[in-house]
Amino acid sequence: MEFAAPDDKSERPRIVCVGGAVLDRKYRARKELIQGTSNPVDGMTSHGGVARNVAENLARLGARVSFVSAVGDDEAGRTLRRGLTELSVDISGVLVFPGRATAEYVAVLDPRNDLALGLADMAVFDRLTPPLLAMAWRDLEHSGWVFTDCNPPAETLAWLVARGRGGEFRLAVDTVSSPKSAKLPADLAGVSVLFTNVDEAAAMLGRAAASPFEAARALQARGAANVVVTDGGRGYAVAAGGDAENFPVVAASPVDITGAGDAMIAGTLFSMLSGSAIGAASKVGALVAALTIESTSSVRPDLSPALLEATRSRMIK
Repeated sequence: MEFAAPDDKSERPRIVCVGGAVLDRKYRARKELIQGTSNPVDGMTSHGGVARNVAENLARLGARVSFVSAVGDDEAGRTLRRGLTELSVDISGVLVFPGRATAEYVAVLDPRNDLALGLADMAVFDRLTPPLLAMAWRDLEHSGWVFTDCNPPAETLAWLVARGRGGEFRLAVDTVSSPKSAKLPADLAGVSVLFTNVDEAAAMLGRAAASPFEAARALQARGAANVVVTDGGRGYAVAAGGDAENFPVVAASPVDITGAGDAMIAGTLFSMLSGSAIGAASKVGALVAALTIESTSSVRPDLSPALLEATRSRMIK
């Protein structure tokens, strides 16, 4: 498997990523939190959103990436767009809405790093309707692959699945969370690759599956051509064609598990863009996920084809 991207950028694999671009703010309390008063904290800000993280990972690996999302006409939106532009991601499809706030997630952690309060303002993504998406998406017809998370409205996800069913592109989808997975249509025909975890799969199926393997097969029966179901550090299952297989995770020394799922998606898609079958591609995804949790960032800043080559020996055999 070759990790190096072609020197000629026009020959590099191309993908459009659709969905969330979020400014993440994390505040860790220095002492036990007291309700009704100010608490001293240590804060940090980072760029997030599943689709945005996948786009950044893919760009760092050398893919040609176009990004479609919605942001407000505010400093947060400008910061997110600037960060992607610096990575040579095409942001011409990012819609800017004056008077709307860019999506933001705020996590307040107690001194033990447990979540005490989470606040999410994601209303701007409701603006990603099919008509506006079609207007923004000038490169859609020229891309063989499209990835979307489940931040856009249900009608938009159904529209994308229908276009995938029509053969306009190969569609990959990540369910993001149990509530957001409910936005997907019951008929998943048109989804080339579905990424989910055991909890989100249970929400989609209306029951807990006996294993990731069984969940992957059940979701494939709903129409998705290929399904990847992750189960944290316990591994993951891949269903493809009439086959399904369990895989372990790549051994790692975790520093921060944030972004592992997004990295898994990006590594898998990067390999599939280069022609790999999903089973082999998922091993690249598992390697990228392991490398990511060994860093303090949700997207590893030194991720590159050279890093993958240097760590090739860690891949699942």
